[in-house]
Amino acid sequence: MKIKEIYGFLNEISPFDLQENWDNSGLLVGNEEDEIQKVHISLDLDDELLENIEENSLIITHHPLIFSPLRRVNFDSFSTKSLRILIQKNIALICMHTNFDKTHLNAYVAKEILGLEPVSKDEYICYANVESSFENFLEQMSSKLQLEYKKYVQCHKTIKSVALVTGAGMSLLNEVKADCFLTGDIKYHDAIEAKSRGISLIDIGHYESEKHFSTLLFGICNNYLKKNKIQAIMSNSKNPFMFH
Repeated sequence: MKIKEIYGFLNEISPFDLQENWDNSGLLVGNEEDEIQKVHISLDLDDELLENIEENSLIITHHPLIFSPLRRVNFDSFSTKSLRILIQKNIALICMHTNFDKTHLNAYVAKEILGLEPVSKDEYICYANVESSFENFLEQMSSKLQLEYKKYVQCHKTIKSVALVTGAGMSLLNEVKADCFLTGDIKYHDAIEAKSRGISLIDIGHYESEKHFSTLLFGICNNYLKKNKIQAIMSNSKNPFMFH
């Protein structure tokens, strides 16, 4: 099966034109006329995946391997080291990042993972109504996401409305209209800003909130690929962080 056929299918379910102008989703490595035998789906590339993957495969990841233009390829960074392996093994790479956030991932995590019932969606931000004490809501979210620790800002005893953005969403704080904002990678000054606005925060982790990309995309693609005699494999990358 040619890469351009799979790319066309992916573009139908989540148009690449929806990506942000700073993003780099799409076919990053390989040629659309290349024939592939297997498709691996993963949040990211990592060393284990690159070492074990078969030649003439396609990898679909959430996060792009390359964001900024490469001025040199010295094989001394993660992106260039990975590129060398991909090219040597004739492995293609498609990335579905902000386009897939908008069309699928945020709503899926809100509903299927966290058990929230989205009432509206503003591009990235999913909104849900809840009626819970902050303490109980924090415990529920931490348990469902299997968070190793709790990192939060509490401005309310009771939570009635929730906004969610998977990954790193604090750049969208100005747009949030809810009692509590769930997102990852919350920094110190983000916390100060949110507290001044009366918005509670729960850090749901970057990896922890987005690792569900593989399960979701596998479920969408598997039947299509099977019909075309292509094997789909969930090969999710590992969290680079360790917690004690």
